[in-house]
Amino acid sequence: MKVPKEWRLGSMGDTKILPGSRHRSPLKRPIWIILMVSFVSLFLVCAYIYPPNSDVACYVFSSRGCKVLTDWLPPPKRELTDEEIISRVVVRDILDTPPVESKNPKIAFMFLTPGSLPFEKLWDMFFRGNEGRFSVYIHASKEKPVHVSPYFLNREIHSSPVTWGAFSMVDAERRLLAYALKDPDNQHFVLLSDSCIPLHNFDYVYNYLMHANMSFIDCFVDPGPHGNGRYSTRMLPEVEEKDFRKGAQWFTMRRQHALLVMADSLYYSRFRDYCRPFADGKNCIADEHYLPTFFNLVDPGGIANWSVTRVDWSERKWHPKSYRAQDVTYDLLRNFTSIDMTTHITSNAGGEELLQPCIWNGTRRPCYLFARKFYPETLDKLVTLLNF
Repeated sequence: MKVPKEWRLGSMGDTKILPGSRHRSPLKRPIWIILMVSFVSLFLVCAYIYPPNSDVACYVFSSRGCKVLTDWLPPPKRELTDEEIISRVVVRDILDTPPVESKNPKIAFMFLTPGSLPFEKLWDMFFRGNEGRFSVYIHASKEKPVHVSPYFLNREIHSSPVTWGAFSMVDAERRLLAYALKDPDNQHFVLLSDSCIPLHNFDYVYNYLMHANMSFIDCFVDPGPHGNGRYSTRMLPEVEEKDFRKGAQWFTMRRQHALLVMADSLYYSRFRDYCRPFADGKNCIADEHYLPTFFNLVDPGGIANWSVTRVDWSERKWHPKSYRAQDVTYDLLRNFTSIDMTTHITSNAGGEELLQPCIWNGTRRPCYLFARKFYPETLDKLVTLLNF
């Protein structure tokens, strides 16, 4: 009979012998590498916070000097000036304050003109039957206008002389806004010239502007000589070249944005002092740069970056294309009202065309409500063709 084997402690008969664990020497940590990395990191942090001021100190980093550091180190955050802090507080409070609701919201039509308005008859047709939904303000800089429409009678505000290209143009715009803001029912503000005409009937314009969630302020980057070439470093530190913008002066804006313009003194003073024709050898035109730059700095998401006033710069001259009586046709006006892409032309060599779809409350729509520049001789044809 087969007798089972007795298992005993230490018995090796049926047990596999496993290899014993190897003896490992303690891990040698590269302490010198850790110390070296820590030292270099500390050195760079100190150089960033306290940048070297002498050439000798710069060459500790590179034989190319200090510039090699600034090429890859992030720019240090600049401490805001007192004026900037005040400005940001005011801007924040105005934008965060809910708009005052009006039982009778109106659009303020602000005309910037040297004298009489040659298209007053056309505007009379446009306004007729919409009393109580609009206000009219006229800044006549040279002579008292002669009116043919009752909507324009006694609507002149206190005016001062305006010179093309001078900062007096910005002052005139602000003066118009100030008078229009006195009426709490004015909720949207439209700046127009004496050569502007409406392209749609009043209801279309009213609904387009009053239901928009933005202001229509032209704003784009022009790297050429008539764009960023006009920038002055004297605007530093509040206005940097990367924030400098250009755009047509013919805006429409919501009441909150009109209040921002009135409240601004910081950026207003920088452009008043350093954006002037032939200042520092540059021909800076303030009405083309102040508001685009201002809103790019304080509320870039609140503007459309295009104007609802059609202007044709395709001839690439100092002034946009003007229209004579023979130019005014049904097809011309229909083309204006169907355009849904806005075009900006830069002033650098070759003149790059920057195309942008016109987005209204998230939907692509035709861009233009108004157009310029039309000669007075076009009035009769426009009255017949538009027939509001």
